[in-house]
Amino acid sequence: MKYARFAKGDRIAYGVIEGDEVKVLAGGLFDEPHYNGERFALSDVQLLAPVEPRKLVCVGLNYRLHAEESGLPVPEEPMIFMCSPQAIIGPDEPIVLDNEHDRIDFEAEIAIVVGRHCRNVPAAQASDYIFGYTCANDVSNRNLQRKDGQFTRAKSFDTYKPLGPWIETNLNADDVAIRLWQNGELRQSSNTNDMIFPIARIFEFVSGIMTLLPGDVILTGTPSGVSPMKGGDKIEIEIEGIGRLANPVQ
Repeated sequence: MKYARFAKGDRIAYGVIEGDEVKVLAGGLFDEPHYNGERFALSDVQLLAPVEPRKLVCVGLNYRLHAEESGLPVPEEPMIFMCSPQAIIGPDEPIVLDNEHDRIDFEAEIAIVVGRHCRNVPAAQASDYIFGYTCANDVSNRNLQRKDGQFTRAKSFDTYKPLGPWIETNLNADDVAIRLWQNGELRQSSNTNDMIFPIARIFEFVSGIMTLLPGDVILTGTPSGVSPMKGGDKIEIEIEGIGRLANPVQ
């Protein structure tokens, strides 16, 4: 199922996507799903970031070809860092570059949405605690990344974490195509089967460090092909089985 968060006028609600319509849920995203009887055309609502996490955990260098293009060794365990949840925006919202001079890259990623309060989850049980998956863009200021020697500032500017367009709950996330277009030109094209650490291993690793709460988000790394953006660009990310996330750049 595809779960969306959307605005209709001044109202914000959750719903399930069916074709070109959204069926409105009576409760929250993690409540037992039941509908209130309303339906809206997707063209008549504004899709928002599908979740508002309390924690945003990111994994770096998790695709073999990306490690090769970066000239870095394959890590022995997942390399994680934290980003500000306030950096999250939704579909069609603009990515606002923090300056006009630094190299600021796009990074197409599949994001895990946590569904249940958990800690120390074995990889074999990870699927019991994952609500679903969505598309993400891990926008990164490379100049600041090199200057700081860590990632928080470089990746936490407001608007630097587009998510969407919705959450897909029925997906084998370890074997799906992931692509990114910049102004209609294909820049990243890979498959999550190139991940060094698969989804369940990432979930086991992160939950072994910190308690995860419903709605928390884990970004799982980007494939090869990352490149800089500039104002006026349009970035589109498509993940097989989920959908397409598009954002303009300012």
